[in-house]
Parts: sequence; C-alpha cells; structure tokens
Amino acid sequence: MAALRERARPVLQADWSGFWRPRSLRYEFGRDDPDAFHDTWLDVPGLYREVLEPLGAEHDRWWVPSLYDPGTDRSSRAARRDVPDDAVLVFTGPFLLREDTRWGFDAVLHLSTSDNAIRRRVPADDVDRVLGGWKRYLDSSGPVDLATAVLRCEDPRHPAELVRE
Repeated sequence: MAALRERARPVLQADWSGFWRPRSLRYEFGRDDPDAFHDTWLDVPGLYREVLEPLGAEHDRWWVPSLYDPGTDRSSRAARRDVPDDAVLVFTGPFLLREDTRWGFDAVLHLSTSDNAIRRRVPADDVDRVLGGWKRYLDSSGPVDLATAVLRCEDPRHPAELVRE
C-alpha cells in the first residue's frame, strides 16, 4: 500500500470479514463446516453491489467499506462514500479467486502458505474449518495459476518470497 501511496493514488482498504453474512447463515451447517466456510461466509452479491461494481465505474465512483460488523453480528451501518476516480482498492481475504468473485478484481495477489503456517496463525478451534476450506479453494479454484502474482508467506515476521509474477 505504501507503493500506491507513493504514487499519490488514494488507497481504499477493506477486509472480507466486513462482508460476511450473518452468523445464523454462516453457521447453518455448523460453525466448523469447511465447505460452508468456503461457499457461504462471504456475501458475494453485497460485495459486488456495494464495492466492486461502483468502483468499476469510470466516473462518479463510490463504495461502502463494510456491510457487516463481525463483533456485533449486525450491520456495520457504514455510510456510502464518494471515491476519486484514481483510487485503488486493497481488499484482503481468502478465496478471492473463486469462480464467483474473481471477475470483480483487476489483480489478485495470492499468498501461498503451508498447513503448518496456517495452524500457527489460526486459533485452535478454527484450524479444521480453515484448513478444510483452504484445501477446497486450492483444489477447486487453482489460485496459484490464476493470481496476478504469488508470494510464499510462511512467517509474518519475515518478508514473503516472490514465487511468480
């Protein structure tokens, strides 16, 4: 993001947890279901409607930076914001190269990591769901082949290794 700011481009930041569906829908098949984590946690129509489509316009761009507050399990009530035409969105989250989301992004940086690195970063209660969803994503979406660039990211304390650009 610093590189974008150095080029004097306004940077918008958002995270996929701001576009989750409500807990009652995410946990419909149980809290630990990896397929539900992969398939249903993200409000894909909301992400397109409130972020990707309006930011894709040539002029009079706007966006809503979040729809959901995971802490309260309620709407974030984030206001619609006008955006300069040269702004860039940095959206972080898993599964961004799924068939239903990949078309909304101009470029996607895929962070490749091992199961052990995921186990170190994710709370123990979430490991099975996250690893199961991640393996499904790798198998079904092929993000390493589709991403604009791939970084190997095993330890957040050390810079990632560029695998492919």
